[in-house]
Amino acid sequence: MMLFSIVAALGVLIVLVALRAPPFLAFVVAALCAALLLGVPLARIPGAIEKGIGDTIGPVVITIVLGAFLGKLIADSGAAQRIADTLIGWCGPSRLPIAMAATGFLVGIPLFYNVGFVLMVPLIFSIVLRSGLPAVHVGIPLLAGLSIAHGFLPPHPSPTAVVAQLGADLGVTLIYGLIVGLPTLAIAGPLFATTLKGIATPRSPLFDAAVASGDRARPGAFASFVCALLPVILIAGATALHYAPLPPATATAIAFVGHPTNVLLLSIAVGIVALGRSAGLTRAEIMDGFTVAIRDIAPILLIIAGAGGLKQVLVESGADKVLATQLAGLPLPPLALGWLLACVIRIAVGSATVAGLTAGGLIQPVIVATGADANLMVLAIGAGSLMCSHVNDSGFWMFKEYFGLSLRDTFRSWSLMETLVGVFGLLFVLLLDALLRLG
Repeated sequence: MMLFSIVAALGVLIVLVALRAPPFLAFVVAALCAALLLGVPLARIPGAIEKGIGDTIGPVVITIVLGAFLGKLIADSGAAQRIADTLIGWCGPSRLPIAMAATGFLVGIPLFYNVGFVLMVPLIFSIVLRSGLPAVHVGIPLLAGLSIAHGFLPPHPSPTAVVAQLGADLGVTLIYGLIVGLPTLAIAGPLFATTLKGIATPRSPLFDAAVASGDRARPGAFASFVCALLPVILIAGATALHYAPLPPATATAIAFVGHPTNVLLLSIAVGIVALGRSAGLTRAEIMDGFTVAIRDIAPILLIIAGAGGLKQVLVESGADKVLATQLAGLPLPPLALGWLLACVIRIAVGSATVAGLTAGGLIQPVIVATGADANLMVLAIGAGSLMCSHVNDSGFWMFKEYFGLSLRDTFRSWSLMETLVGVFGLLFVLLLDALLRLG
């Protein structure tokens, strides 16, 4: 009965999302249904949902919003384009897929996925015009880099929220995400792109509009790279120094500076000075950009909050412990189980964020029961949440329409790329887990 109640609540969530209900509303209704089906006392249901929302959104809202501010600044200043131009210049025409993959990954670290997608499409089409290469062959490596950064790396919303859900360490997860993400990118990006040269992209008004570029000055390459990578460098550095034999006062100071909130505040301050001035952005333009970033990120924050409400209902009913016992008894490694849960939800609802957060709420008690590595579980869930993008995913349609493809060619390129990211992401997570156990 307990398992039926959870499946029924997830069914309500899937149906509501499929009917285009706002995901926050879908999560709240699903949480209410789960509470009623699981026998939570009526007087405790509203408080449980409210507690879950507050406990889930509280630890991550600052990191996600500040990350969106930094990404918007990098986009508006032209630093993302400067990074792309520089990497392509370094690699040259013969290694163009590698340059595009590196561009997508580096630009994807600070940029919210949809922003990075729309921002990089003009770059893809301008390179297509200069090189004469097929647009899909040029674009897939870059978009694979964006996707991997979105699914694996904090401070992106889903991995950041799942880190908090599972009690993982954000810095360690970031380092593991880089270790897993780079070989995954090599396979799903440049290597896979070699099979796509036969997919033709028709000329369209979208193509012509995308190659238009603005006249705003861009910051230099050094400043662009430093500002985009500063959060990664500081968080990873503070995490590495955590294991060094330092005096207590020094260790405390490093931990304070390396906290994601302080890292992002420092990165934004550096970006305002180094990027805003170079690009000629006024203070008002920068602040207006931050306001737009808040509007962009608000729906994601509500999804995270709603997922917390559903998770707390499972805790209040005691279903989390029963579910953990049943799931832990399945003949699957815990990391593969987390991946599978995220994969199934992703295929059903289309949203990687919804899939990741829902799977995180379901798998959290399994980590307690099995002792699985929470940091690697974040990455396994992230890989599962990117699997099998199809017609219920907005990214599928963005790619199809921008590149003017048929459904068949979109499945052949975009959907297969996302599936490769999910499959090889899991394989490299399992490999890293085995190496850590040997060590």
